[in-house]
Amino acid sequence: MKIERLIVGPLEVCCYIIYCSQTKEGVIIDPGDADPRILEKIEGLSLKIVAILGTHAHPDHVAGVEYLRKELKAPYLVHKLDEEFFKDPANFSMFKSWGFSENPKADKVFEEGDIIKFGKKYLRVIHTPGHSPGSSCFYNEKYKVLFTGDTLFVEAVGRADLSGGNYFQMIDSIMKKLLILPDDTKIYPGHDYGPKPTSTIGEEKKNNPFLQEFLSSSYS
Repeated sequence: MKIERLIVGPLEVCCYIIYCSQTKEGVIIDPGDADPRILEKIEGLSLKIVAILGTHAHPDHVAGVEYLRKELKAPYLVHKLDEEFFKDPANFSMFKSWGFSENPKADKVFEEGDIIKFGKKYLRVIHTPGHSPGSSCFYNEKYKVLFTGDTLFVEAVGRADLSGGNYFQMIDSIMKKLLILPDDTKIYPGHDYGPKPTSTIGEEKKNNPFLQEFLSSSYS
């Protein structure tokens, strides 16, 4: 499994291109802008993109979907709860003040435990609500990689004050679904907010100040 990262869009989202080096099939995670560099990277690597994935449906993470869907003829997938939640104009209205239009409609929705295959590789969906109702992470246990979107950052966690957010639900997701993974699992966050681009589950247990009070209290 190969991983490429580009920082895209006005809110500097980490867009990932993950692919199988044997078959050259891949997926895109969180295309936050119609950035031609994404296509240039895909073309330079001679990849066939089989899916465009959103860790969640906030527009800063999916603003490039329509552009890429048209150019690559690849379907866009997001968790069913975010697809449903952001159909309501009231839940999307605040993002229009940030300069975003309506969200793209998903071609297909996923749920907890679904497997997304590309070539001989795959990612498994872990539903981690809290940043948004349908926030999800993508995990591969063989390669020990976890794409965490805006749920877990390097030494930080996502905000929960946006429409549909819930801080304690997000912490519950992190504690019960992410920190149970092997310590050497490498995390790839949705924004490069931390002191380095990536981290591990073990490092976050030691260094993430937002999690320490919950870890020290034997959270359950």
